[in-house]
Amino acid sequence: MAITRLDPFREFATLQDRMNRLVGGMYLRDEEVTDRAKWAPAVDIYETDAHDLVIKAELPDLTREDIEVAVENNTLSIRGERKAPADVREEQFRRVERQYGAFSRSFTLPSTVDASKVSAEYKNGVLTVKLPFRDEARPRTINVDVAA
Repeated sequence: MAITRLDPFREFATLQDRMNRLVGGMYLRDEEVTDRAKWAPAVDIYETDAHDLVIKAELPDLTREDIEVAVENNTLSIRGERKAPADVREEQFRRVERQYGAFSRSFTLPSTVDASKVSAEYKNGVLTVKLPFRDEARPRTINVDVAA
């Protein structure tokens, strides 16, 4: 009996990519999954009070060696591979819902991000990439002198 891997979110990823292209990537554009990737990790993207962008990607059951983070030409790329468990043979599976294999996510960064200061941390199955804004892009307060 052949096992068919369930991938219910593939169509949603394609729809999201089309919507992002339609809107024109107002802030941070996700260039979505490449055709060679079998799955795409879920991500959250938000801005902190310190005016940094943060991308959190769910990458359970991976090691640091399985993940590659790179910034090139204002594009952040997260790549890697989740391997199927070696201690379980394929014929032993009764149901497979998790995706295995290569993954790739790419995001076009806004020009306000300082690519030389990007940092990444992997903890408890979550990859956190911190993208600080350039100093000139951070808000600043200007004092107003009152003339007598």
